[in-house]
Amino acid sequence: MSVKLEVVDIEIPEGANVIIGRSHFIKTVEDLYEALVTSCPSLKFGIAFCEASGKRLVRHDGNDEDLRKKAIEACMKIGAGHVFVVYIRNGWPINVLNAIKSVQEVVSIDAATANPVKVVVADLGDQRALLGVADGFKPLGVEGEDDIRERKEFLRKIGYKR
Repeated sequence: MSVKLEVVDIEIPEGANVIIGRSHFIKTVEDLYEALVTSCPSLKFGIAFCEASGKRLVRHDGNDEDLRKKAIEACMKIGAGHVFVVYIRNGWPINVLNAIKSVQEVVSIDAATANPVKVVVADLGDQRALLGVADGFKPLGVEGEDDIRERKEFLRKIGYKR
């Protein structure tokens, strides 16, 4: 048996975030929809899920057609069974991650970001596996006192800390 490694670029539309994870059952799409729609009233989203057996379709849902299409495209590019992709706008991953994690079918979350994303996939012929996710870029150094102060001010400015 041979393994071919592939790096897949995941497009992130302007003003959106992407969440990539793994799940294990066909009802993932419906349960993720419910988790997202009840987490943040302003949230716009698209969901896609790579079914791993049976018809092996990319299942999809959402309340924003463009984000739904992007999620489908990302899942087709990744092509690994039981992987899901969620694109969101008008909210942040921090608003929905706990709800997503509480969905019974969700096994893990690999990324939640607006940074550039690359997914490493192993192609085994009739199977593909998501090996990992590259989120953003390498660090350039260690924060100093000014950086710490800037981080703390930023969190207060956007309302996440008082």
